[in-house]
Amino acid sequence: MVEYRLKTPISEEDARKLNVGDIVYITGKIYTARDQAHRRILEYADKGLKIPVDLNGSVIFHVGPIVKKQDDKWVVISAGPTTSTRMNLTTPKLLENFAVRIIIGKGGMSKEVAEALKRRGAVYCHFTGGAGVLAAKAVKNVEGVDWLDLGVPEALWRFEVENFGPVIVTIDSKGRSIYEDVGKNVEKNLEKIYQQMG
Repeated sequence: MVEYRLKTPISEEDARKLNVGDIVYITGKIYTARDQAHRRILEYADKGLKIPVDLNGSVIFHVGPIVKKQDDKWVVISAGPTTSTRMNLTTPKLLENFAVRIIIGKGGMSKEVAEALKRRGAVYCHFTGGAGVLAAKAVKNVEGVDWLDLGVPEALWRFEVENFGPVIVTIDSKGRSIYEDVGKNVEKNLEKIYQQMG
């Protein structure tokens, strides 16, 4: 386990050096995207339209932030991660079209996503659920928001962050997944338990 402090945009080289279990802090720009934002990004890509942000070398955070407007500026109150499995269907195509380097969420993602991360040279990182205020403290500025018509949680937010984290690499660019490892260990232990029970 190694600790890294990375600045955006993230290079493929930096993403590929990360391994399962590494701890990462991010400084720079991150984008929020949930189900509807992922779908719209892919609709734009299919139609050859330009999306409002540059996802090359980017960090995407699966989150529906709680924000408020204060003196004509958006302020993040809480930014706890949402369950990433909801983006399992859209993420492989997203990674095929855009050089996203880090995806942050909770709960893990599918084998298909792990394969797409491997091809792209990207990683998936886990941010602790229930620590939304910690995430919000790392947001130094809300640079902007696009697609508010999707609703505040589903919009595409642009955050400037400083030492955002800790996030833990749980799927790396070599195809290793802590979730798969845990699943295999559970199966082994279940077999032992069943044998002991007779």
